Amino acid sequence: MTALAAPRTARSERPLFLAAALAAATVVFLGFARTFYLKGLLGGPALSGLLLLHGVAMSLWIATFIGQITLVAAGRSDLHRRFGVFGAGLAVLILVVNIMAAVDAGRRGFSPAPQLVTPIMFMAVPLIDVLVFSGLIGAALWHRRRGATHKRLMLLATLGILTPAVARLPIEALKQVGLPAFFGVTVFCVLTVVIFDTVRNRRLHPAFGWGAAFLIASIPFRILLSKTEVWDSFARWLIA
Repeated sequence: MTALAAPRTARSERPLFLAAALAAATVVFLGFARTFYLKGLLGGPALSGLLLLHGVAMSLWIATFIGQITLVAAGRSDLHRRFGVFGAGLAVLILVVNIMAAVDAGRRGFSPAPQLVTPIMFMAVPLIDVLVFSGLIGAALWHRRRGATHKRLMLLATLGILTPAVARLPIEALKQVGLPAFFGVTVFCVLTVVIFDTVRNRRLHPAFGWGAAFLIASIPFRILLSKTEVWDSFARWLIA
C-alpha cells in the first residue's frame, strides 16, 4: 500500500504545480505585455539588448519550468534530468542579467509607482528578488534527488520572482498602494499554493514550510531596507 501511495500522491500533485506555473506565466505575460510581448503591436521606444536578453531569459525560465512539469507528468524523467542541466545554466544567466537589468532600470529612473516608490527604492525589489531566487534554486538543486522537496523549492523560486511583473500589471489600485500591494499579490500566490498542497496532503511539506517562510520573511526586510540611507547610498553607487 505504501509503495502505491507515493506515485498516486505525486500524480495528484501535478495539476496544482502545473496550474501554479501557468498562473505565473499569465502574470508575467500581462505584466510585460505592453513593454515586451506585445511591444511590436503597441509600439514604443526600442528595447536595449540587455532588456531583450532579460525578457528572453525570464520567458525561457517560465517555459522551461512548465516543460519540466509536463515531462515528469509524461513519465520522461530522463529528459527532465537532461533539461535540468539547461535550467541550472539558465538560472545562473538570470542571476547575472537580472542584476544588470535592475541597475539599468535605476539608471533610467524607472518606478512603476513613482508617486510612492522612487527608482532607488524600487531597485531593492528585483535585486533582492534574484538573491532569494538564487537561494531557493540552489537549495532545489541540492535536493534534486528528493523529488518532493526539489519541485516545491523550484515552484517557490518561480513564484518569488513575480513581483516585478505584478508591479507592471495595468491595475491602478495596485500602483496606488505601491510596494506592499506588489508584494501582497506575490505572497497571496505563494500561500495559495502552500495551503492547497497542505490540505491535499494533510500536512505542511517541510520544503514549503521553510521555503515559503524564507521568501515571505525577505519581503519586509527589503521594504525596510529600501527606505534606509544605507540602501540609498549603495543603490546610487551601483548606478553611478
